[in-house]
Amino acid sequence: MRHRRKGRVLGRSPSHQRALLRNLASALFLTERDAEHDENAPKVKGRIITTLPKAKELRPVVEKCITIAVRGLRAEEEALQFGSDAQRDSEEWKRWRQGPQWQKWAAARAPAVTARRRVLTMLGDKQAVRVLFEQVAPRFLDRNGGYTRILKLATPRLGDAGARAMIEFVGVRDRATQRAQAPKFESAAEGQ
Repeated sequence: MRHRRKGRVLGRSPSHQRALLRNLASALFLTERDAEHDENAPKVKGRIITTLPKAKELRPVVEKCITIAVRGLRAEEEALQFGSDAQRDSEEWKRWRQGPQWQKWAAARAPAVTARRRVLTMLGDKQAVRVLFEQVAPRFLDRNGGYTRILKLATPRLGDAGARAMIEFVGVRDRATQRAQAPKFESAAEGQ
């Protein structure tokens, strides 16, 4: 019985599953980086194609990483009010460092540092963490979840005919919903 055993096995051991999800999540975040001169540049930023079960398992991992990053960015913004604009190792900076403002700054900055460390343990890739905090998370500061979408692809995977899906970030290629306009008909008298 599978009592309280959530998730898909994906035909792998638990350590292999974690490694697979880490690599897929890192790959999704790394598609956002500027890789124009890279030989393996992504065709579309913020989108990867994988199998449907893998995409469904990947989604909670990516959403959790983005949520942690958004909270970390909010903590960084709060810490800015206690920061100093003085040049490092100047007299003004040394006074600020010894004063109570520095302690407030350090206390306000601690959640931001913790957020980066937590995401790094989840992803295992420093470059992916950097891309997440600098490019992806700022787009979702005003959003409370639902950062990704999964779209099923019509054509199965070659070889084993596995169902394929595309997982991408929301907000970049959203369709604009417009209300259809009622058709205008000419009257019979105007047409003659």
